[in-house]
Amino acid sequence: MSLIVQKFGGTSVANAEKIFNVANIITRSYQEGNDVVVVVSAQGDMTDQLIEKASEINLEASKREMDVLLSSGEQISIALLAIAIEKLGYPVVSLLGWQGGVMTSSTYGSARISRIDPGRIKKELDKKNIVIVAGFQGLNQYYDVTTLGRGGSDTSAVAIAVALNADLCQIYTDVEGIYTADPRKVDTAIKLDAISYDEMLELATLGAQVLNNRAVEIAKKHNIELEVLSSFVDVPGTIVKEVANVENLLISGVAKDDNIAKISITGIPDVHGWAFRIFSKLSARDVNVDTILQSIIRDGKRDVFFTVSQDRVHEAIDALSKYCKSIEGAELSFDENVSKVSIVGAGMQTHAGIAAKMFECLYTARIDVQMVATSEIKVSVLIDQKDSDEAVRNIHNTFFNTIA
Repeated sequence: MSLIVQKFGGTSVANAEKIFNVANIITRSYQEGNDVVVVVSAQGDMTDQLIEKASEINLEASKREMDVLLSSGEQISIALLAIAIEKLGYPVVSLLGWQGGVMTSSTYGSARISRIDPGRIKKELDKKNIVIVAGFQGLNQYYDVTTLGRGGSDTSAVAIAVALNADLCQIYTDVEGIYTADPRKVDTAIKLDAISYDEMLELATLGAQVLNNRAVEIAKKHNIELEVLSSFVDVPGTIVKEVANVENLLISGVAKDDNIAKISITGIPDVHGWAFRIFSKLSARDVNVDTILQSIIRDGKRDVFFTVSQDRVHEAIDALSKYCKSIEGAELSFDENVSKVSIVGAGMQTHAGIAAKMFECLYTARIDVQMVATSEIKVSVLIDQKDSDEAVRNIHNTFFNTIA
């Protein structure tokens, strides 16, 4: 007998038919003698619909009240799924995040899990119940409901798996596993049998939407094996664990991130501490900065360019505007019509020329590169958003056409 944590995304429970499909998957695992804990997201587009409802009333609603609102989506999902499992004749109980012991920080809208007390979940498992826990949510030190941000149900599932010392954490989604590119956009994308934590973490961080990067971080830290597989097709998925590149590929995937904006500050005097003055203001607003590029000094001044997520760009501009206005000649601007396209693979550590091959591909397609960022296992470029899909297809074909 094993303890399995299974997570189902919003598309997997979007309607009654799909809920019963998920219920059958869960009860099949239970019938095999396993203890089963399930983490569920809100149905379909419900989170977006709730955001839209709030905007109809108040465009400046507080993040605390938005968390109260958005957490209701998961409550509906867990109850409906439990009702379906009851109809199939199996013992089941649904729990909100706080009932499942999920405690978080107090950053409304993007809280982080601080600890999990799995006592209630264990008691329900001892009663031989299937336990369904609402993903994406928890409780902070003030006993307020918090949400974990987009993709937070993945994080909930992996964190609960760690707290329970689960044997396996399965992430069910609408694709059959991890692919070398988004199979909905690239027809020739290849499903991987396995991928390393490091490669998956880079892909998730760089825009691959099949797994949340915070979930991968937790899984790697605690060595929890993940399996990404389909809710709709009964085939083996992709295992995420500490493995070598079993496919012997130069790269493991191509990712695209459209939720990105470039901020430009030109005419900054070359004085001591200029970088601290800029980026400390963003840090104070909890705005994460990604790729940073600075120009050479001309006439005692320099320019700096960096990227932030598109949903935080206006907050970043607000944080920097007063400082930039205090500098004579400095100009602050932003561009949301950009995308980050990346290649990821452990093969970069042992094979030369991979970056050059990517740049050659973009050159041939007449796609201009605005910024570049690299690590040991990734190369990312910032390009015009209108070129991003073509860039992904061309890069993927360049690296994977020769694979038999």
